[in-house]
Amino acid sequence: MGEPKWLWSRLPHPAVLMGRVIDLCDVRFNDGDQKRRNGTLTMAALSVTAAILGWFIMLIPGIWADVIIGAILLAQRSLTDHVSAVQTGLILSVEEGRKAVAMIVGRDTQDMDRHDIARSAIESGAENLSDGVIAPAFWFLVAGLPGLFIYKITNTADSMIGYRTPRHEDFGWAAARFDDLLNWIPARITAALIWLTDRRSAIWSIIADAGKHRSPNAGWPEAAMAHAHHIALSGPRSYNGQKTDFPYVNATGRKTIQPSDIGANVRTMWLVWGMAVVIALIAAAFGA
Repeated sequence: MGEPKWLWSRLPHPAVLMGRVIDLCDVRFNDGDQKRRNGTLTMAALSVTAAILGWFIMLIPGIWADVIIGAILLAQRSLTDHVSAVQTGLILSVEEGRKAVAMIVGRDTQDMDRHDIARSAIESGAENLSDGVIAPAFWFLVAGLPGLFIYKITNTADSMIGYRTPRHEDFGWAAARFDDLLNWIPARITAALIWLTDRRSAIWSIIADAGKHRSPNAGWPEAAMAHAHHIALSGPRSYNGQKTDFPYVNATGRKTIQPSDIGANVRTMWLVWGMAVVIALIAAAFGA
């Protein structure tokens, strides 16, 4: 159904609140000679606090607290809206496409051509399908609200401080490693679900290409999406003005990616979401 703008224009979104807490911890504890220790203790404290908060909310009678919070923290509609906005912008002009894709990627966008923009949107959609949808749903299924809250605070921390920059390489180390751990299974589940939408690609090709990616987890949904649509993803890109020659995922795939390819990938994302809902219903039926 999407995010209710009337609500979040008046109240801070839970993800925003998590971000504020992490930012405060960064300012307060990312200092001194023991930054890695401080970052590890910070992540431990945030995770324990998130678990306790989730446990207290689960004490509320009925299921509505779980339903409402779960709906808020699973970002399928928001994700597809942001990716589709890149397609819409790119149809209008390259400049509009750059503006839209800059909202969802962290790389440099000022020199992107139309193919780079489309590729970036598809990569972001594939990765966030795992991080923002399947992974939180998985941990919600496994451990209820405590599991969902721990995952979300970890994933938010990774997106804010889990970078190999002079400021965050040590302090954000624990956030990045814990996020890798929590996403290990969901990333592979996401790849399997993407593969099931097409099944014309060899699963072994997806596995081989996933290992070429710089991330131990993001490579899985990206490789599955690349093979499902016969396109090449990842590859060279620029961060903070520095060009990096990452290898392509599905290097033999088509590199001239068009706005229509973004739409095709969004449809795949909805198919994956539909399969995830069916799996959740089956799990609920057996759990009852």
